[in-house]
Amino acid sequence: MALISGIEGDIQSFGDGYVDVSISGITFRVNIPNGLISDSETIGTSVSLSTSLQIRQDNLSIYGFNSSAMRDFFETLITINGVGPRLALAILSVFDSETLHTVVETEDSDSLIRVPGVGKRTANRIILELKGKIEQLNPDAQILSPDDDVFNSLTALGYSIQEAREAIRNVPDQSSNTEVKLRAALQFLNSQ
Repeated sequence: MALISGIEGDIQSFGDGYVDVSISGITFRVNIPNGLISDSETIGTSVSLSTSLQIRQDNLSIYGFNSSAMRDFFETLITINGVGPRLALAILSVFDSETLHTVVETEDSDSLIRVPGVGKRTANRIILELKGKIEQLNPDAQILSPDDDVFNSLTALGYSIQEAREAIRNVPDQSSNTEVKLRAALQFLNSQ
């Protein structure tokens, strides 16, 4: 049972890997995947996050995500031997839930090794332990919108979550064709 499963409030400040959320005069520091809050977000903007409260010895930490699917992946990742909250957050800074689903299903340990702190043995352990749980975590992974396909393609090409989101936001919404949107997103990123 989750003590705090979500948080909604105004952004007080943010930085690499965290956002301070103010709720009725109380400010909570929430650890987040890199790129979840973009530079275009401003202080005072409202934010809503799915959260996981982690208690470790003398430390209470809140981890926030843009969806319950990402939170569920985080909570499953930290059950794996050798994967703590910081490493799980690093993994989710590189992969969204659908891309991580694909990495596990295809047993692509080389992609996981891109994450700082993940070696070959840890990557193989993550794949082995997530293999049976992946469908329960993300049953709708095959039902993707063109924006999801574009996002997954951009992150697979090495763009950060923040860069991919910004590119998608700046693509005209004239076409529902994934290929056209991907081309436009890549043109936007190359012009930056």
